[in-house]
Amino acid sequence: MTATAAQAVLDRDGLNALVAALVAQGRTVVGPTVRDGAIVLAELTSADALPYGWGVELDAGRYRLVRREDGAAFAHSSGPQSWKSYLHPSRERLWSADRTPDGDVRFTPHDPDPPSYAFLGVRPCDLRAIAIQDKVLTGGRYEDTGYGKRRSGAFLIAAECTEPGATCFCVSTGGGPAAECGYDLALTEVVDAGGHRFLVRVGSEAGAELLEQLPRRAADADTEATARTVVDAARDRMGRALPPVDLRALMGASLEAERWDDVAARCLTCGNCTMVCPTCFCTTTEEVTDLTGDHTERWQRWDSCFDLDFSYLHGGPVRSSGRGRYRQWLTHKLSTWHDQFDTTGCVGCGRCITWCPAGIDITEEVAALDAERAEHAAHAENTAPGTETD
Repeated sequence: MTATAAQAVLDRDGLNALVAALVAQGRTVVGPTVRDGAIVLAELTSADALPYGWGVELDAGRYRLVRREDGAAFAHSSGPQSWKSYLHPSRERLWSADRTPDGDVRFTPHDPDPPSYAFLGVRPCDLRAIAIQDKVLTGGRYEDTGYGKRRSGAFLIAAECTEPGATCFCVSTGGGPAAECGYDLALTEVVDAGGHRFLVRVGSEAGAELLEQLPRRAADADTEATARTVVDAARDRMGRALPPVDLRALMGASLEAERWDDVAARCLTCGNCTMVCPTCFCTTTEEVTDLTGDHTERWQRWDSCFDLDFSYLHGGPVRSSGRGRYRQWLTHKLSTWHDQFDTTGCVGCGRCITWCPAGIDITEEVAALDAERAEHAAHAENTAPGTETD
């Protein structure tokens, strides 16, 4: 890493040059853009397609695109998609089989040649989510080779958060609006009297090499100070927070909580929360055959623990109630994920809150479980043998 490339400033022309350089390398550049009334991820051929001047208003079960006056490109919260859609796609062929003329069956594994991705505008919460999926899908005995191929060549350009949404709670999950690690380049957008610019930090040799090719200027003290200020301010403006308790212990002690009945009465078990979650990884397989019976394919596709058939064994599903399925999802996410992968399964992006059609709020549910546990503990203490009462 060179000293001049360690930190620099790009203007909008520099950002355009960044995308052009990545395209020239043969990479598929993916970043946020405006489409269908939302900020979504899509392939970019120019930085001009970024959502300049657009922001979002969020709440439980609510998402609205709004205009901004400052022309910022990254002053918006996470949209309905995450980078999981590209690294761990919702549907992928595993192999195919064909009946030969002599009656044998020939199996052909699907060995894709994935694009060389460059992800532009990866939020710090999503950087953490990618690191978690790395551990889940490539860190164990049974590697997802498709994920591994797509991930190994991906170039990550982070965009630090300056405008957290009303459903964001990354700080309470151990993260924050600053990009700490896991990126090749990190951008902090600054829009003030000094102009519209991006402070760039280098996180890898590949990032340093790319930055050397771009029109840039040395990072000045004012830009550095403003960048730190806006990111620090974002840390203090999270819209929500998980209660500051041992979540592993809380979830383990709450398996019979009455609150599960309350949330089950509202939950549609639609699985939206698992589809938009950047760390949920569960899949199933399905067979697809042609009408002749001479060709078949096996596909892997996303599945959800909210699906009634997800826990199906001979004789029926293990978790037949909505109560049991919601409890499984939340308990795994915040507690037993640690037992499997030594990390939490939640990065606090808030997507599950925003895109729940019933407006169920994970932070509200955990706070209610904590309050119920405290109430039961207080009642047990007051009614213990030897306790004096009036």
